[in-house]
Amino acid sequence: MSDKTLPSSRSVDLTAAPFHLGVEDVEWVRTTIDSMSLPEKIGQLFVNHNAHFDNAYLDRLVDEFRVGGIRHHTAPAAEVSAVVRRVQERAKVPLLVAANIEAGGDATASEGILVGSALQCASAPDLTASRRMGFVGGAESAAVGCNWSFAPVVDVHYNWRNTVIASRAFGDDPDVVIDHARAYSEGIRDGVAERPMALCAKHFPGDGVDERDQHMVTSVNTMTTAEWDNSFGRIYRNMIEDDIASIMIGHIALPEYSRQLRPEIDRILPATIAPELADDLLRGQLGFNGLILTDATHMIGFTAALPRRELLPAAVNAGCDMVLFFRDPVEDLEIMRTAVETGVVSAERLDVALQRILGLKASLGLHRAQIAGTLVPDDDARAVVGCDEHRAIAADVADQTVTLVRDTGVLPLDVDTHRRIRLICPPDLLRYGAPPSYQGAMRAELEAAGFEVEDYPPALPKSFAEILDHVGSSNRDFGKSCDAAIVVAGFHGIGRQSSVRLAWSMPFGPEMPWYSAEVPTIFVSLGLPNHLADVPMVSALINAHAPTPEVIHAVVQKILGHSEFRGSHNNKVLCGLTEIL
Repeated sequence: MSDKTLPSSRSVDLTAAPFHLGVEDVEWVRTTIDSMSLPEKIGQLFVNHNAHFDNAYLDRLVDEFRVGGIRHHTAPAAEVSAVVRRVQERAKVPLLVAANIEAGGDATASEGILVGSALQCASAPDLTASRRMGFVGGAESAAVGCNWSFAPVVDVHYNWRNTVIASRAFGDDPDVVIDHARAYSEGIRDGVAERPMALCAKHFPGDGVDERDQHMVTSVNTMTTAEWDNSFGRIYRNMIEDDIASIMIGHIALPEYSRQLRPEIDRILPATIAPELADDLLRGQLGFNGLILTDATHMIGFTAALPRRELLPAAVNAGCDMVLFFRDPVEDLEIMRTAVETGVVSAERLDVALQRILGLKASLGLHRAQIAGTLVPDDDARAVVGCDEHRAIAADVADQTVTLVRDTGVLPLDVDTHRRIRLICPPDLLRYGAPPSYQGAMRAELEAAGFEVEDYPPALPKSFAEILDHVGSSNRDFGKSCDAAIVVAGFHGIGRQSSVRLAWSMPFGPEMPWYSAEVPTIFVSLGLPNHLADVPMVSALINAHAPTPEVIHAVVQKILGHSEFRGSHNNKVLCGLTEIL
């Protein structure tokens, strides 16, 4: 057996980047690990997803499972803060508390501000929007006790059919991604002020090439080694040079690199359990000394690779220091305990993982904050969550980023000549069939501008005969009864199907843009940027990126011509079309 086939136990230097620990901090890491029982050590490997907030559940997390970190479910800020306070006060070793602040503070607390998606912020004229998005996310998450950002997303949207990161990636060019990820990271550091926050770049080895969703299948990055080196490799080198503290590995295969690094390999596996990618490439070739975290381990891209009893030890042996989310905590902890006791995971490998976990905590000063009782901010700190300043930032970002992708000359609309508007909002079937939450806000903005707005269709046909009647004589006077149609879609696509396209209510559904030749038709996307493939016949197409009140207001102002379109777009939003009707 060659050295390359051994489980990863590559040493860690806690005095070097990204930890930069002094002698006393290194000593705290060492003495804390030495004082732990095996169950305590095993618990540190896991990050729990706190979907439940009751005290008995929280107490079990720290007393029995002894987790190393948590990521909470979005809830009111006061509730989140209380949860974080309870687990931190009860834990022997302070916890990493993660927030998925990819777009601002909205994933931290229900009052938090969604500033904009990564693609939206990268549509602005400069880097300011991305920096401000990070600022708001950092400030609002730190205010409730979070200390770990599961961002920036440093994927590249190479394939327009990929909907997993279509809005979450800053763009389709590595240099754009590097620049905006750096600005976003700087914004977080400005926002957290005196409460350090670790950043976690994701999803290594790079999403956006395959069109499939790793939530449902192991996706594949098909790049050659040279292509990867010049794109994702360059991105991650920059992140590492910028002292990124942690990197999240996706359930994404990278076959060309796997075969180059280990020619004897007989099965291509997702990076989460591929030592040639996590250890040889990320640790060895790129020189990453920080913490490696798996992506969520209940995703099918992970679970379908091996039985769970083999998966978890394989992830740690491949080079992952922490495991994101339990499937069943009792089962998962027992799997890892057995793996260590039987030597499947060596004591040396476990020790190195613990050094990185506690080293990250020490780099944030969590051990000192625990002694001082300052791990969680006072209640007054929560005033920043959803504050007027942050809402004003969201409004300014919206004004800068609403993007006109196509216009045949219909814009701006004049209230005097296009007063009667039919508003069409197809339901997002991926959001459990619920009526669009933004429909009322869009109608209110249009009416406030002086338009007469009719929601269309008033009722969906109930039979095929009614459909035929609808597309026949009942629709021939459409152009006489309204002056323009505005179609608003807020589709998103994670975790239910790999390719998300416009989903209409039924064949020949009345809301479909059959009327685009009858009246000017404006299509507004409040979600995915790739709808031009399905509605190339519309008079104008606007990518507005997010279903927030600030964005909807900005859209209507720009439709009216009261504000210019300032956002830009990359060629992926054209969906590979060379000719547009």
